[in-house]
Amino acid sequence: MSNAPKIRPLGDRVLVQPKEEKEVTRGGIIIPDTAKEKPMEGTVIAVGTKRDKDGKEIPFDVKPGDQVLLPKYGGTEIKLDGETYQLVRSDDLLGILG
Repeated sequence: MSNAPKIRPLGDRVLVQPKEEKEVTRGGIIIPDTAKEKPMEGTVIAVGTKRDKDGKEIPFDVKPGDQVLLPKYGGTEIKLDGETYQLVRSDDLLGILG
């Protein structure tokens, strides 16, 4: 995480690095990129600043380093420095692992 990208999510958004899917099955079959399922787990890299209607800051349920469950659809995929990340609204995260 020391090589975290220089991006700060805005509002109630969370920057998550999806877990890499394996490219080879146990039987040795190579899975092409087009057939890989979108990862459903990831690591929180950065969080924005949630505020209520009066402008008071609201703490997030997650923090950088947390392992989270991502929604199958939703969020915005971005690429920074050759790495893939998901920008997701904090309310769309499904849970914290561990």
